[in-house]
Amino acid sequence: MDRTATAVWKGNLKEGKGTLDSQSGTLKGTPYSFKARFEDESGKSGTNPEELIAAAHAGCYAMQLSHFLAENGTPAAELDAKAVVTLVPGTGITGSAITLVGKVPGIDAAKFKELAEKAKAECPVSKALGAIKVSLDARLG
Repeated sequence: MDRTATAVWKGNLKEGKGTLDSQSGTLKGTPYSFKARFEDESGKSGTNPEELIAAAHAGCYAMQLSHFLAENGTPAAELDAKAVVTLVPGTGITGSAITLVGKVPGIDAAKFKELAEKAKAECPVSKALGAIKVSLDARLG
């Protein structure tokens, strides 16, 4: 199974601009720039690679955990996953921190933590991010 995305960049690093398109059409001419990546903490000036990695990580993790919870006989009512990807200019991406609040009827906290950690280890995006620190703060809520 292959998934595709296309980036078009015009200009130099600091003044240039680009657009991203994805196979699904979710990204269609989505702007990205140096400012969006390194200067605009609000995220209003466009997307950036780190934001896209964070979205991929949060989504993949929630799906993986939902599978393990269902296998356990305790399907989730809701999993609210957030990933924060840290970029240190001059160093690169240094980590992805997942925070999860799960609404899972019928599960105790210890089993939930066990399955949450298993999902962190086995999520395909977590595996792909093996060169950086991946952390998890998971709780029932």
